[in-house]
Amino acid sequence: MKLIMKTEFDNLRLNSKHDYDTDSNGEKQVVKVYCDELLIAKKIKLKKSVRFFGISGYEQYLTQEDV
Repeated sequence: MKLIMKTEFDNLRLNSKHDYDTDSNGEKQVVKVYCDELLIAKKIKLKKSVRFFGISGYEQYLTQEDV
């Protein structure tokens, strides 16, 4: 997995074709985005740090945004 931008993660998470799952454990929160049970992206929030990750080729799962 590689770092991706927040807007790309939000695009993947808000897509109606994708499912997401949230897991919290103390100060750590993880949001995972799936497409047909394949993990395509995740967000890790630890204290004040937030990081967004996507699999190689995550771009093919992005949707075109209305301009």
